[in-house]
Amino acid sequence: MPAVSESKYVVQCSWEEVPHLTEQARAQLLASIPPYQRDARTRGIPSLGSGAIYPVPESEIVVPDQEIPTHWPRAYGLDIGWNRTAAVWGAQDRETGTIYLYSEYYRGEAEPVIHAAAVQSRGEWIPGVIDPAARGRGQRDGQQLLQDYRNLGLNIIPATNALEAGILEVWQLLSLGKLKVFRSLSNWLREFRYYRRNEKGKIHQPDARSNQPQDHLMDATRYLILSGRQRMQIKPVKLPPSRPLSRPSPWS
Repeated sequence: MPAVSESKYVVQCSWEEVPHLTEQARAQLLASIPPYQRDARTRGIPSLGSGAIYPVPESEIVVPDQEIPTHWPRAYGLDIGWNRTAAVWGAQDRETGTIYLYSEYYRGEAEPVIHAAAVQSRGEWIPGVIDPAARGRGQRDGQQLLQDYRNLGLNIIPATNALEAGILEVWQLLSLGKLKVFRSLSNWLREFRYYRRNEKGKIHQPDARSNQPQDHLMDATRYLILSGRQRMQIKPVKLPPSRPLSRPSPWS
């Protein structure tokens, strides 16, 4: 048994050495584990690995743009930053459970009032979730920025910012065919292609001055999937004003 110190030892154990796991159970478990975690989970190798975070062919997730039915509930995820502010909108087909990412916003170096107007143009009634830390700011500043956007008319709450849990949830939906992306979301697709881990298992962060995209829309997608699905709602129906009932005249 290899010793780490006088009081600590490391034991690696693979699935082949676990007798209670059947072949069927192994296959089911393997299908639910992202590729970058499979060596760690199946062979006991403590490494996240490098490579694409979502190794799913675009042909399996990209669909032609289509009109979103009015009875599908919607929400959006919002990632804030001075260099880039990004948002992605999703709608869910409740019959199949599939979520469609159908619109995006991608702009840098603009004031909150500009971003808020763009978000509202997709539908003021659509609720959203926002990064509570508001990229590049402390938690306290993030809360102030959250209130600023609320004052500008956005219906938003802080999102759950659990990185690995969010990545796992998005990956599972993509793998199961439960998360689709409209072909017109060019910025989302560009980030998707570059979204990867480095040799240390950390998410690759390209230099802001390079031509490589950052991960703003990938973050917005995580917020939407982890926190936005619970907020999804359909567009309210405005009823015509009711007319008072006419009463017969006592003189008739």
